[in-house]
Amino acid sequence: MIQFQYEGSLVPVYSWTKEIEATAKEQIEHLAKLPFAYHHIAVMPDCHSGYGMPIGGVLAADNVIVPNAVGVDIGCGMIAVKTTLRDIAEEQIKQVIGKARAVIPVGFNHHKKKQENPVFDLVPDVEIIHIELESARHQIGTLGSGNHFVEIQKGDDGFVWLMIHSGSRNIGKKVCDHYNQIAVGLNSRWKTPVPAQWELAYLPVDTPQGNEYLRAMEFCLRFAKANRALMMQRLKEIVFEVVGGAQQGEEICTHHNYAAWEEHYGKRVLVHRKGAIRMFKGDVGIIPGSMGTPSYIVEGLGNPEAFMSASHGAGRKMSRAEADKTISEEQANKAMAGVVFGRWSRDRKGRLDVSECPLAYKDIEEVIQQELDLIKTLVKLQPLGVLKG
Repeated sequence: MIQFQYEGSLVPVYSWTKEIEATAKEQIEHLAKLPFAYHHIAVMPDCHSGYGMPIGGVLAADNVIVPNAVGVDIGCGMIAVKTTLRDIAEEQIKQVIGKARAVIPVGFNHHKKKQENPVFDLVPDVEIIHIELESARHQIGTLGSGNHFVEIQKGDDGFVWLMIHSGSRNIGKKVCDHYNQIAVGLNSRWKTPVPAQWELAYLPVDTPQGNEYLRAMEFCLRFAKANRALMMQRLKEIVFEVVGGAQQGEEICTHHNYAAWEEHYGKRVLVHRKGAIRMFKGDVGIIPGSMGTPSYIVEGLGNPEAFMSASHGAGRKMSRAEADKTISEEQANKAMAGVVFGRWSRDRKGRLDVSECPLAYKDIEEVIQQELDLIKTLVKLQPLGVLKG
């Protein structure tokens, strides 16, 4: 861990990565100058620039919530299941992915029929949630786009694993955008010391707006968890129909875009994890690699210097636009050697989209090595087949 302090900052920065891109450095400096930042800012080894706050950042805030420090995909996270299977043939993987594509909508696609789910039995009395509820009933059990995926993996424990990465779909974005806009307006009226261009407008939790955001966020977290669980249930049914086998043990679930009340250094604070997972001592979590690279099941060591957190994945090393400009289709295919996956997509002008290939991401092995004082690895998972959003 590297500790440093910017000139004029109010708290120091504890970083688990040596190389931070310029935009992310600027965003970290902004975090360290927030008047409500508590004790220090923690930066995980997968750090890269985000909107307002860098991905891989951890902010402990004193009685305020920052919508952009949670992010637009509230509750985005992982679910993993260990099966009793020890082998799965390539042809079986292709069958599973084909069948999964038929029942798990990807990209901007939704279910044509409403999906019944217990998550809709307890809906907070929050206007933006009720506005988006009808759409959410069609979106639950869908993957989304970008870096979201369904993956079949082989663990170094000798078993086949299933893993899904997805979030709260459009309802999380709507909630973030709605309350960030409210926060921007209120911060301007209050003449707060946080510059508008930092994109870190905040809401005190003891205001009606701050309290309402927290209730909306909690629903989005439950929705995101239910979304992944529904997809996993359907994926398991397909796998066991095609190959056989059964589930071993409990499902492992991890959020990596959220805020939660926790006690650190003797004070109760609202910990914002944007692209970071909670890793209290004994917590079991998931740190995925990029498409085509290993993922890890990990156990938390409860390191207080990281606010008991760890990275949420490998983290990008180049933007999507840069990846599409610099990575050829041949290079992208070579990086995916040995993994069953679909063809790279193209836009309407025929331009190749390889922005999710492994070459656009940091080396997951290096990321893991940089945070071995935060986690210990339990199982290393090699990808066998992947369905992308």
